Amino acid sequence: MKLIENATAEKLRGGFYTPEPIAEFILRWGINGSADFDILEPSCGDGVFLKQLKNLKSKYNSITAIEFDEVEAKKADKIDLKNKRVINDDFHTYCNNTEKRFDLVVGNPPYIRFQFFDRNQQAEAENIFVRADLKYSKLTNAWVSFVVGSSLLLKDKGGKIGFVLPAEILQVSFALQLRKFLAHFYNKINIISFEKLVFPDIQQEVVLLLCEKNGTQEHNIEHIELKDANELKTLDTARLKSPQKKIDFKSNKWTFYFLEQEEIDFLETIAKKRNIATLGKYAKVEVGITTGANNYFTVPLTTVEEYNLYDYAKPMVGRSVQVNSVIFTKEDWEKNKFSKAKAHLLAFPDRQNLDQNNGAVKYIAHGESLNIHKGYKTGIRNDWFVVPSLKISDALFIRRNNLYPRLIINEAEAYTTDTMHRVFVKPDTDIKALTASYYNSLSLAFTEVSGRSHGGGVLELMPNEAEKILLPYNKDNAEILSRIDELIRDKTDIEEVLKITNEVILKQHYGLTQKEIDLAHSIWKKLSKRRLNRGKKI
Repeated sequence: MKLIENATAEKLRGGFYTPEPIAEFILRWGINGSADFDILEPSCGDGVFLKQLKNLKSKYNSITAIEFDEVEAKKADKIDLKNKRVINDDFHTYCNNTEKRFDLVVGNPPYIRFQFFDRNQQAEAENIFVRADLKYSKLTNAWVSFVVGSSLLLKDKGGKIGFVLPAEILQVSFALQLRKFLAHFYNKINIISFEKLVFPDIQQEVVLLLCEKNGTQEHNIEHIELKDANELKTLDTARLKSPQKKIDFKSNKWTFYFLEQEEIDFLETIAKKRNIATLGKYAKVEVGITTGANNYFTVPLTTVEEYNLYDYAKPMVGRSVQVNSVIFTKEDWEKNKFSKAKAHLLAFPDRQNLDQNNGAVKYIAHGESLNIHKGYKTGIRNDWFVVPSLKISDALFIRRNNLYPRLIINEAEAYTTDTMHRVFVKPDTDIKALTASYYNSLSLAFTEVSGRSHGGGVLELMPNEAEKILLPYNKDNAEILSRIDELIRDKTDIEEVLKITNEVILKQHYGLTQKEIDLAHSIWKKLSKRRLNRGKKI
């Protein structure tokens, strides 16, 4: 995976190449006994796929390899293969100008953010999207345009693509239209994922995306998870011939397909079957306060004392470790205040109303000495030190989580930064009932389906994703809130908590059978376990 996050020369040329077992398997799957394929590799690097093609001694008609970096292209050109052509060019340009069409496209495209494209590359990439009737976005990564462009270069009557891609393709918003494009364009899609990271140098989970079009009306998908890349050596490609799960064109994310068909059907029907609404029916979820410089605007008590900022220091909570409960009380905040935690948010008025006789002026000058006022968010304000949108929410929802996401009543009336989301309860909704109703296996299963996972096993939910969580709300659930809070404060295993809450929330108040409850719980366990395993290297 050519991971490019910073504009260093090494990363801009691409420094992470495909492990040999992966390249070998993709070729073995793609060629599958054919002898006359025209093959394309749109970003060949130093030639890992070309070397494996030579080692396999497979028969083919032609192989075309594109590589933007001149040095790498020369390395690839030295590999001895018949009917091979290495082109030193940008793939986007090649894609938009070639008349040649291919039976198989394979590779590991670069992972380059939009801002690292030069203007010509941006224009060429946008042209690929226009040709595919897709909307080009500045959030797009290069691997997205590589997949779309490669698909457009397949022959009319069929064709396959086999790519090594970041697991983001399964869940991130900017890849949503790509998922829809693939779902309609191809008849068979196989996703192969790995329990352990296959690139030892980066915290980046990858999947193998294997797609085939055959002109039928079927659109099926399947997922296989292996321990690591070495297991590809013993994986029979015949397993990939007939994916069984019907593609749901309405589904926004492909994490769904990590589940068995019975589990997918359960999640798709349980809401209607049991009349269960989503969190968004009962509450509005918004991002926390965007300060533009959390390290400056959120401070411990020692800073408040040093600069005499008592008039401007407001209660706040910004980290999940500062909340060990489902009710954040004033007493909890006091404990944070007298620890080393940054338990205060500095809410300054505009310059005209600023008291010149306390430490605010000195602290603002200190910020300017650190160039805080030149930041992107701070620089666009009339007075850079005035933080906007200072609203206190009814509850808090932790944005990034490990074992499971938590919904927390904000009894302390604390502000929070964008490390947490603010939850505002809608009329006629009881905050205690809402919070208690969240702690069950069904809702936790939907956090895994709705959110997106990152390296290290972190689960992140944005506000619109949190609002999609299925929430079996019942006013009587408020009666078990104190018990939930007590157990979580005592660091009780969440499995033990769920045994209690599932019985009340799911069985008694919503009529779920024990089989349905067990299924919801197993779905949550399967998805969360898979996510947590992502952070483990080989």
